[in-house]
Amino acid sequence: MKELLKRADLPRSTYYYHVKQMGKPDPDADLKREIKAIFDEHEGRYGYRRIRDELRNRRQKVNHKKVQRIMKELGLKCLVRMKKYRSYKGTVGKIAPNHLNREFTAEQPNEKWVTDITEFKLFGEKLYFSPVLDLFNGEIITYTIGPRPTYSLVSDMLDQALERLPEDHQLLMHSDQGWHYQMKQYRETLQEKGITQSMSRKGNCYDNSVMENFFGIMKSEILYLKEFESIEHFKLELEKYIEYYNNKRIKAKLKGMSPVQYRTHTQYAA
Repeated sequence: MKELLKRADLPRSTYYYHVKQMGKPDPDADLKREIKAIFDEHEGRYGYRRIRDELRNRRQKVNHKKVQRIMKELGLKCLVRMKKYRSYKGTVGKIAPNHLNREFTAEQPNEKWVTDITEFKLFGEKLYFSPVLDLFNGEIITYTIGPRPTYSLVSDMLDQALERLPEDHQLLMHSDQGWHYQMKQYRETLQEKGITQSMSRKGNCYDNSVMENFFGIMKSEILYLKEFESIEHFKLELEKYIEYYNNKRIKAKLKGMSPVQYRTHTQYAA
């Protein structure tokens, strides 16, 4: 042993320190199991900050750097985000002003909604996804999905969303300048319901960045994370994901609550 330590240029005291440590139980063993359980429960969708927040929800105060270190030791890592479908085809109808003006916060539900379309490519086919997101809490109000980006994809989405809209509202509905949102039927439906229409400036994705961000999260957490047997299987998993996103997936800016938990909490507090 003396000769081996000499060849390794390792002090005798250092060697025996590590031997002694190896015999001790890991003080972070329980925390590691908890972090791994949270990571697995959310199917690899949580990074170290969100896991830190979930630990706090479970009454465990842990520094985010420690969570990050443990996740690195355990080889736990989230996936990256990808690009989206563009529906801009020039001016085919009427362009609305940018009333939202990047004011992405809302004081109450149904004050500001944003919408857009993104594309999925699966099994050599394309699917188009059209959701509505409430800027108050990031909740997905409703969505439609179909094999072609037709106007009915958006009009059906709008009809479903309006069923949830209370009569005494002051809603602003924001989108990009996609051709669907320029259509006369779409604009007239908003006008009839007393909804203010708003559009991003031409070619400026930052004007609707909250929806862009949601698409990135959604694709990294389901499309690129899971494997699917068919288009129908993907649709079922997407439905489960939206349910999960609204009801279980916590956000730091919502005080560690999910969108539905936050809405329920604020309504109860009021």
